[in-house]
Amino acid sequence: MVTMLPTTAILGAGSMGGAILSGLLRPGVVVDGGIRVTNRSEAKAVALRHGAVTSLATESDPRANASAVVGAKLVLIGVKPHMVVDLLTEIGSALDPGAVVVSLAAGITTETMEAALPPTVSVLRSMPNTPSVVGLGVTGLSAGSRSTDDDLALARTLFEVVGEVVVVDEDRIDALSTISGSGPAYVFLLIEKLQQAAIGLGFTPAQAATMVQGTFRGASELLAASDVGPAPDAPVELRRRVTSPGGTTERLSLIHISEPTRRQ
Repeated sequence: MVTMLPTTAILGAGSMGGAILSGLLRPGVVVDGGIRVTNRSEAKAVALRHGAVTSLATESDPRANASAVVGAKLVLIGVKPHMVVDLLTEIGSALDPGAVVVSLAAGITTETMEAALPPTVSVLRSMPNTPSVVGLGVTGLSAGSRSTDDDLALARTLFEVVGEVVVVDEDRIDALSTISGSGPAYVFLLIEKLQQAAIGLGFTPAQAATMVQGTFRGASELLAASDVGPAPDAPVELRRRVTSPGGTTERLSLIHISEPTRRQ
């Protein structure tokens, strides 16, 4: 299956903008009219300049952002939140009527963005998470007051190249970010603590990493492949199957893995 997208500009190809760029360059994704990206430094621009990617640097071209959005249907705003309004003001007159501007920035409302842009431009907010870098992200997506259903569908298609998309009302997007946005950090913390527990039981760091990280990968794939019932119930059922009444897993659940007991 081929995913078709119109000419797309990514202003600020940092970690998240770069993840979206990687998704757009995957086999099966066709961006009609090509991809434009901007960064501050020429060195980074050069590294991204290949194939269908036109890469510009504000360091060498002060009008790089405005140039990148000319003719672009989709414009992704990947700069830090405090820079968003100034960037939108800079590019506003260069945007084509009907362009769809999608922000990656936390805390900047669509109302604020709409006020900085011409009325012919629609605005959406997105909150992707870091697994987008490997194509397994979850992105929250909210439409602004000027966005049509087609605009929302177009933005959804964009983020589906790096994972799954959850469409929510804008007043829910900050709550969403506490789950899918911050969630990977808590997964990594649990992995860290389980590895510490394994080392405390006498395993080497390498053995601990293999056991814990392999278990997390396997459990995630098992959950993804599960047919035990509706998706919301699957973790409960899979946990129940592992946790036999009175068995080892049930007893281990009482251990505080953050404070492993080392062998004497």
